[in-house]
Amino acid sequence: MTGTGIDSGTEHGTEPGPGADPDTDTDTEADQAAPTRGDLAELRELTTELTRFMLAYKFATDEMMTKINILKEEFASIHDYSPIEHVNSRLKTPDGILKKAVRKGCPLVLDDIRAQIQDIAGIRITCSFISDTYRILDMLTSQLDVTVLEVKDYIAAPKPNGYKSLHLIVDIPVFLSDRVDEVTVEIQIRTVAMDFWASLEHKIYYKYHGAVPVDLVGDLKQAADAANRLDLKMEGLHDQVLAMEPDGSGETHLLEIAGLSQLALPEGLLAAIGRARTAESPPESAPVTEPEDETKAEAAG
Repeated sequence: MTGTGIDSGTEHGTEPGPGADPDTDTDTEADQAAPTRGDLAELRELTTELTRFMLAYKFATDEMMTKINILKEEFASIHDYSPIEHVNSRLKTPDGILKKAVRKGCPLVLDDIRAQIQDIAGIRITCSFISDTYRILDMLTSQLDVTVLEVKDYIAAPKPNGYKSLHLIVDIPVFLSDRVDEVTVEIQIRTVAMDFWASLEHKIYYKYHGAVPVDLVGDLKQAADAANRLDLKMEGLHDQVLAMEPDGSGETHLLEIAGLSQLALPEGLLAAIGRARTAESPPESAPVTEPEDETKAEAAG
């Protein structure tokens, strides 16, 4: 008998039958693993589906970054200062998503991953002062196309290790060529001091693989308390400076737009616009006087 597979000739220590060509009659591992046309079509479909999945989160991140940068540029151009110091974003890799899904016991189905893992797209906003974090929170959550799913205030109620930040999960529409996807984005808002502490804590946590020595845990908590005192002190100083500045101080009559060179505004132009605005406003109506009664007028005559 001739062999029909690798097992028939090698596992039992026999040679292939007379006249058999092992190169043509024996299946190889490569032949067995060769994908069929159906396998390739399914692979292409899965690749397209995963690409759409990841693109939706990228586009959602782009949309939120545009909203944040608009606020940042508006404050830099018009207001006294911008409460937004830094903004950065990140998108989890497919490998990172897979690992988190396994840790959470989430089925490896895109719809389940979409529902159970809400930090695939993440944005971190660093602000100057504690009050600014709440100010930015209100500005973002009041936008009509932003749906707030969850807010966690770790500033008012810090984590036991001292971690402070505002966390919110929002849902925004992403308009694609053939549909609209509702995509979740996690946004963290914190002060510069909070961000510095969180960065150090993150490095220590991963250095010790989560098993941070007790003495370091205590030191980190003390550092978090010190960062909070610094935040309060700096905001107090900021409020004092604002209170001492007279209204309109430092006006230079320059049109300052972020990304553009400063444009001087001539005094004549400002005066002309002011006169035009005054002319457009309706004049104050004169007081209406009641006509004298005719009988009273005749009696007086």
